[in-house]
Amino acid sequence: MSKDLLLEIGTEEVPAHVMPHLLDDLKRLAGDMFAERRLAYESLRTLGTPRRTALLVTGLAERQEDVSTETRGPSVAIAFDAEGNPTKAGAGFARGQGIDPSALTQRDGYVYASVHEKGAETMQLLTELLPELIRAVPLPNSMRWGDLDFRFIRPIRWIVALYGTEVVPFTIANVTSGNTSRGHRTLAPQDFVITSPADYEAACERAYIIVDQERRRTMITEQINEVAKACGGSAEITPDLLEEVLYLVEYPTALSGSFEEKYLALPAEAVITPMRDHQRYFPVKAADGSLLPVFITVRNGGREHLDVVAHGNERVLRARLADAQFFFDEDRKKSLSEHREKLKTVVFQQGLGSMYEKTERLMGLVTAIVEELAPDAAAYEAMEPDACRAAELSKADLVTGMVTEFTELQGIMGREYALLDGEKPEVACAIDEQYMPRFAGDELPKSDLGFALSVADKIDNIVGTFSRGKIPTGSQDPFALRRQALGLVLMLIENESDLLLSDLVDEACDLYALDEAARDKMQTDVADFIRLRLKNVLTERGVRYDVQEAVLEDVDLVANVPVCAAYVERLLALDDAASLVQSFVRVGNIARAAEEGEVDAALFVAPEEEALLAAYEKADALFDEGEDTLAAEQELARAIDAFFDAVMVMDKDDRVRANRLSLLKAVDNYLLQTADYSKIVLN
Repeated sequence: MSKDLLLEIGTEEVPAHVMPHLLDDLKRLAGDMFAERRLAYESLRTLGTPRRTALLVTGLAERQEDVSTETRGPSVAIAFDAEGNPTKAGAGFARGQGIDPSALTQRDGYVYASVHEKGAETMQLLTELLPELIRAVPLPNSMRWGDLDFRFIRPIRWIVALYGTEVVPFTIANVTSGNTSRGHRTLAPQDFVITSPADYEAACERAYIIVDQERRRTMITEQINEVAKACGGSAEITPDLLEEVLYLVEYPTALSGSFEEKYLALPAEAVITPMRDHQRYFPVKAADGSLLPVFITVRNGGREHLDVVAHGNERVLRARLADAQFFFDEDRKKSLSEHREKLKTVVFQQGLGSMYEKTERLMGLVTAIVEELAPDAAAYEAMEPDACRAAELSKADLVTGMVTEFTELQGIMGREYALLDGEKPEVACAIDEQYMPRFAGDELPKSDLGFALSVADKIDNIVGTFSRGKIPTGSQDPFALRRQALGLVLMLIENESDLLLSDLVDEACDLYALDEAARDKMQTDVADFIRLRLKNVLTERGVRYDVQEAVLEDVDLVANVPVCAAYVERLLALDDAASLVQSFVRVGNIARAAEEGEVDAALFVAPEEEALLAAYEKADALFDEGEDTLAAEQELARAIDAFFDAVMVMDKDDRVRANRLSLLKAVDNYLLQTADYSKIVLN
């Protein structure tokens, strides 16, 4: 037999950004606790609004599963004396298992205790489990209220706990569980009774609560699209804004408002940013992608007096747009170049000079990067002046009024002001793309100049901050270096870039005038930092842990690491994978301690030596040409096995021995370009 379970934690409004994690953690912890207590169930899900976090479990068994265990004890000779009476050891073992010594069984010279534990009733367990679950939920921030020695994300005001139709009794934070919930603050402020978990969602809806977040998400999306269509356009629904609005309302109603068309003369982002990021409004665009003087907002309530609500929102937005217009007009009194002079008064970081000096370093870095990117001298000559100009103007918008007021517009306003100043579109685009990716899942720079400037900016930030001893530790990362390093990694991978990490760090070290000891440490620290970001990328791609370890030894060519990982996983999928890996590891075991040396074919004694050299040279040639080496490496493995079967590496002849070691060293160096196969775990 089974019953459904409902736990609803009623609180004051929880911050929207916390709710997704809160629901996920509650679901995970509940599953773990049920498993730990041997409580079977059919399904488990979490539901939530700003004021309630709910756990709904269907088919929760009425009792724990019974469990039978058999524990081996001491030997028979130790557990019983010659007369067959239990010794202290035997009696103590039986007592520890909760049984009489006479119940012990004998087998294979040992005594065994068989214990059958009958499962407890679920209702009894829930009285302790549910309060424990509430206390266990991890919270980014917590608070105390009243004189309670209890913390939660927001004050708990009510708790519903039902197993079937029965209340699960417990008290936490001076709140006693029951079957009464609270309706919508304005549409149905009265308490209401929930008769059973199966009636929960319907009862909530009668009280103007759409408790299922996915249903609420669908309602919000459909309503926004309907309102936008009625306004003659389509809404721009970004996932992050939709997620935030989702947890700001319990009963959503979308409505539209308008603003003066004169504000459409501003850059589109200057209108959208205060609309979306500050007011949580959805912009509306025409079929051609142009912005319409319309916005959509979502009300936490019904359809009554929507005109009044719209008017209030219009007044708020009008003030924000008037501010944007003022800052734009004031900014345009100077060119971006003129604004740059003010960067001399803005500190980049303590001990690292001003933002003006940073732009000078970026000019040096971007020049070196473009030199590597350009396919020939002519291309370099064409790109270098634009790259330097983009770097020169890259931070000038930071001191404009628009960016000071709306920091989200950094780079974006730099692009717009550069275009208005008559700068080349390529230069303007790079000023914007330098900050990409701005967040997880954001676009990467598309232009070569944008890529170069973004790489330069991130390397300068990492090396500069590291030079001050401020390497992120634990959760502390005030300069968002982990995000920037991940962005750098993703850009290098996406562009299949040949840029070497060590070269980038060297260039940055030159510009910071670091001494030799500091440079060596910087190379190590940055490589370790990037290695961790690469590890995250490989983990997200589902690469097994031992393959990660095998390919992450050398991260200098960042873009090549995922390629190597994919290759190794292809190799490990082969039928003869185990023998291949064993052959490669065997080479490394001998060669790692050997010194580099030229291979002299004239010193070969056995044909297997010649065969190994030929197999190695074939694979190496294919590798250099960028061709698939899988079949060649299978041949190489066979040649390795034949070599070891036929010859003694440590030959008495010094020259023969050294030549064989040099050959193995060459083979090992070739293999290490892809992976250290000694890190692979064979099943």
